[in-house]
Amino acid sequence: MAGGALTDEGALKRAHLYEHRITTYFIFACIVGSMGGSLFGYDLGVSGGVTSMDDFLKEFFPGIYKRKQMHLNETDYCKYDNQILTLFTSSLYFAGLISTFGASYVTRIYGRRGSILVGSVSFFLGGVINAAAKNILMLILGRIFLGIGIGFGNQAVPLYLSEMAPAKIRGTVNQLFQLTTCIGILVANLINYKTEQIHPWGWRLSLGLATVPAILMFLGGLVLPETPNSLVEQGKLEEAKAVLIKVRGTNNIEAEFQDLVEASEAARAVKNPFRNLLARRNRPQLVIGAIGIPAFQQLTGMNSILFYAPVMFQSLGFGGSASLISSTITNAALVVAAIMSMYSADKFGRRFLLLEASVEMFCYMVVVGVTLALKFGEGKELPKSLGVILVVLICLFVLAYGRSWGPMGWLVPSELFPLETRSAGQSVVVCVNLFFTALIAQCFLVSLCHLKYGIFLLFAGLIFGMGSFVYFMLPETKQVPIEEVYLLWRQHWLWKKYVEVGDENGQSVNE
Repeated sequence: MAGGALTDEGALKRAHLYEHRITTYFIFACIVGSMGGSLFGYDLGVSGGVTSMDDFLKEFFPGIYKRKQMHLNETDYCKYDNQILTLFTSSLYFAGLISTFGASYVTRIYGRRGSILVGSVSFFLGGVINAAAKNILMLILGRIFLGIGIGFGNQAVPLYLSEMAPAKIRGTVNQLFQLTTCIGILVANLINYKTEQIHPWGWRLSLGLATVPAILMFLGGLVLPETPNSLVEQGKLEEAKAVLIKVRGTNNIEAEFQDLVEASEAARAVKNPFRNLLARRNRPQLVIGAIGIPAFQQLTGMNSILFYAPVMFQSLGFGGSASLISSTITNAALVVAAIMSMYSADKFGRRFLLLEASVEMFCYMVVVGVTLALKFGEGKELPKSLGVILVVLICLFVLAYGRSWGPMGWLVPSELFPLETRSAGQSVVVCVNLFFTALIAQCFLVSLCHLKYGIFLLFAGLIFGMGSFVYFMLPETKQVPIEEVYLLWRQHWLWKKYVEVGDENGQSVNE
């Protein structure tokens, strides 16, 4: 729970003295805190469904609507190729990318709860503006407010959960964020399925209901306790000790509390945490946690499926309702996978799940790409049996992703950073994640148009690369206290060359 920068080796002996019991207070804090994932999930699920609705297209993109009607039941990889339409989706993530740096300041100075509250208010405003949109400019403006909300929420929630959780169950607790994200996606798909049948304003209801998770997140933020880490960081030591006693369910918290205080003292010595991220001793966290894992999480192609599942299935010849049903099935598989990952992360380890799933996902993408290449081409109707096979393959892909790269993409980075760079590091994580999310959102439909089935083979190649990255670069962090994670780098074949130079005692480099 404490940060990774310790002032002496003796402090490392305290980790075995940590005690905890699972209390009602702890469960409440984690469940309410994890609601921030529902904002991210609802938007991921709702945007693709809305952009495939006829009433939405007729009002804002009549050219796409006309082309869609001409090829309603045929394969047309370019059916939805329109950069303004994709900007509707990706503008949110570009806004989130920029806002995460402001979120870092709020999270560090005002606490994790502060960012949760700011994010919920911004997301609420975005939902209202989108529901009332009269033109494309209003749609984009609403998406920008939604993006700011997601930037703040994704910055604070994974940190909140990791800091509240004891080391032995940190993986399970942190993945509540992924679970609520997946539930948000599934709920959005179910809502889209119903609102598609409400003419001509059903799409407004889908977009406007984004205010519901925002309200829940805001109310939760008002009653949540701040994390002991953040309270110590703000100098509120007595309050931090009181919260730590309540969340651990024991009065014997002196060992853990002392580690928090020492980590906070090291953190205060760092005047510029973003510059400190670039220090040689932080190279593993920078390469793996801040850049590699969050980038690769998006380059799996999974979010393309989440954004555009209804659109993609329609492009492959499914009817409107059939495409929404198919995407709902795949997102239900994502919820099941999230529940599986909560059990398996602390049992089998992060590294094992990432490697095993990479093999599976590579195989599924290759099979989908080859099937599309061999069995049908542009302008042909999709055979029903082949359509079923594609849905099954994509569900299997979603199951593999949902228990590995989905949750691990947030869990692993949140474990790697010491307290002095934790807020800054999480900002870079969210920034990189949203940059590649926006890039994929903006480029997927045009890539589908030009590469056709090759887009799935491209994702297969990327998945092979990211599996290799994990195999060679990432040590196992399962059940390792956060304050001792940096010791793993000293035993790694590559990273020990960086962390052992001028860092014999694990101390920070003051920037």
